[in-house]
Amino acid sequence: MTDLVVALGLLLAIEGLLMACAPDFTRRMAAEVLETPGERLRMAGVVAAVAGVAIIWLCRG
Repeated sequence: MTDLVVALGLLLAIEGLLMACAPDFTRRMAAEVLETPGERLRMAGVVAAVAGVAIIWLCRG
């Protein structure tokens, strides 16, 4: 459970830094996501989830 909380904190820290350092880029990316078809977003989410699990498995395994 502690690892989950740490992971969420890291996610918030990275997103916060991105918004603080590059707000225009963040805005453009958000607009791009709104125009991207749902299937492509779904596939990107699956790929990101699998990559994340693989990284965790390599580091912890």
